[in-house]
Amino acid sequence: MLRALTARRIATAAAYGGGGLTALGGLTFGLIVIEAKLARRIIQARPNGDPPVADGVYGIGAGDGEASAAPLSFVMLGDSTAAGLGVHEPDETPGALLAAGLSAIAGRPVRLTNVALSGARSEALPGQVDKALAAGPDIAVIMIGANDVTARVPAAESVRHLAAAVERLHGAGCRVVVGTCPDLGTVQPVMQPLRWIARRASRQLAAAQTIAVVERGGRTVSLGDLLGREFEADPREMFSADRYHPSARGYAAAAAAVLPSMAAALGLEPEVEEQPDVRRGEGILPVYLAAAEAAEEPGTEVAGTRVAGRERGPRGRWATLLRRREVGETAGEPDDPETVRHGAT
Repeated sequence: MLRALTARRIATAAAYGGGGLTALGGLTFGLIVIEAKLARRIIQARPNGDPPVADGVYGIGAGDGEASAAPLSFVMLGDSTAAGLGVHEPDETPGALLAAGLSAIAGRPVRLTNVALSGARSEALPGQVDKALAAGPDIAVIMIGANDVTARVPAAESVRHLAAAVERLHGAGCRVVVGTCPDLGTVQPVMQPLRWIARRASRQLAAAQTIAVVERGGRTVSLGDLLGREFEADPREMFSADRYHPSARGYAAAAAAVLPSMAAALGLEPEVEEQPDVRRGEGILPVYLAAAEAAEEPGTEVAGTRVAGRERGPRGRWATLLRRREVGETAGEPDDPETVRHGAT
């Protein structure tokens, strides 16, 4: 309950212009500073270079006469994770994986436009939204937050930028799915107690992001704990050479978590599948409680819903909590002719 109330406090501060809590709770004692510098030095010692450019049209029949339907327009926004830093081939990036998967579900080509930028914090989202809207997007995926935590940006400030981005995209008729702040407590060079602080800050921000996004018509998917458990179990395979960004396998795991929510946002799944299963810990809750639950559970989606025809109840906006992906499931990669990228933009 305390975590839920903290997330609601951050989201409320963002809505009303308050500073809220800082990501690391104001802890600046010497040991933390030393450990942060050491972790940064280790990460920077193994640079990944620039992420591969993956923009283009993906899917069944893309690039030939078979595809009569116009491509769906899909945009990626966010930081280095959204850009795909850490892999070497365009088809290994999360944007390409999601575009190929979405095409297979929709039965039509998907045009990917990736405006994400390595090192970006949430304050960069206004400029990215400008570029995204120029592509006339049908759906957008945003992955942001890690750099806000490491730079100790006040969580309310981060959430305020994200909320504005979702509002602009949604207002333009674009469906929005946000992969919330990843669990920085899993990063190999980070040691205790910095690891514990990073984990707490990451989950706190992720929960607050969920409240803000759902309130503005988007839906979120928890990435932090999903990748955290898998990365902790097999760090050599899930991290790239810099020991900070995901590997191709890590990005595939993230894509597997986000793709079902993209399909649901576009109405490509039957409504019956949207009903929560109480046996899986799913349910309909006030959004601030659903946000706190999602921050702790891998692959959990939170989306707005109605109860008795009403969006809001005594404790705020109603939200559906769905566990679309269980820990341990693997993600397929677009390695067959039906999911090949055609051309670049």
